Amino acid sequence: MGQAYQINDQSLPYFLTFQVVGWADIFSRKIYRDIVLDSLKYCRQNKGLNVFAYVIMTNHVHAILQSRTDDLSGTVRDFKKHTAKTIFRELASSPKESRREWLTGIFKYHAKFNKRNKQKQFWTHENHAIELSTKGMMKSRLNYIHNNPISAGWVEKPEDYLYSSARNYLGLEGLIDIDLI
Repeated sequence: MGQAYQINDQSLPYFLTFQVVGWADIFSRKIYRDIVLDSLKYCRQNKGLNVFAYVIMTNHVHAILQSRTDDLSGTVRDFKKHTAKTIFRELASSPKESRREWLTGIFKYHAKFNKRNKQKQFWTHENHAIELSTKGMMKSRLNYIHNNPISAGWVEKPEDYLYSSARNYLGLEGLIDIDLI
């Protein structure tokens, strides 16, 4: 991959997109969305991650993140590794998951093309990192994130979608604490 969409300055905030391989709609289930939230919360509390905004869609996550330890790449790597392992474990053990075979097939298929892991792959390697060096860029991406569920036709107002930081910005209780811009 070239230099475009890479995390170059480890100290700046970035707009990131974490995409599930094959665009598999795994986050249509609450249990998997909650794993992402728990991981964001952990990284914020224990790894020096600023979480300025997020939205969890059915097959991808958008976020504005920044590292207080100047290691955003490392924190993102650890976040993706942990969420993938935890989701795979939940997928394998949940008696309620009717899509287990289908999802496992997608994750095994995409691992065939992965040099680092030949068994299963959850996230794509790209994070589509966009450096946010101005307040205007931050505001634009913040609005994009919070309007994603509206564009999908799920809600009429950003704050009506629970799995987003939009509620936090309106002074309402969100599912996790964030760092307001």
